[in-house]
Amino acid sequence: MPLTAIRPQSADTPRTPATADILRIVSDARTPVFVTVHANGRRRYSYWRPLDSTTGRGGCYVALPTAECDELQAAGRITLGDPLTDPTKTTYRVRPLRTAQTPTRVPPAPRRPYAVPAPVRTRDRIRAA
Repeated sequence: MPLTAIRPQSADTPRTPATADILRIVSDARTPVFVTVHANGRRRYSYWRPLDSTTGRGGCYVALPTAECDELQAAGRITLGDPLTDPTKTTYRVRPLRTAQTPTRVPPAPRRPYAVPAPVRTRDRIRAA
């Protein structure tokens, strides 16, 4: 029985593993993700993958799936920053949309009506004779 049959997906849960990977990449502050919108309307989401010295992989731009990124933007999970405009394209920074969490107020502990404070213990000094 799949896990989704036991627990239904919430609005915050990504629908596919690819969507979860995209959210993980976009949420990483060390990996800036950009979307380039060309003059003909084509969109390309991409980020720079640094060179990994142990595997020898990386050191190149990596494109993200456009359909999944557009779904995340339509669902309000990612947002676009200020535009940087060239004659043939416009580039935006992609960031995750974080909803402002309302702080929960913790009620103070109930006071006992006739609470007596505990005695403060002082250490007696023993004088050497």
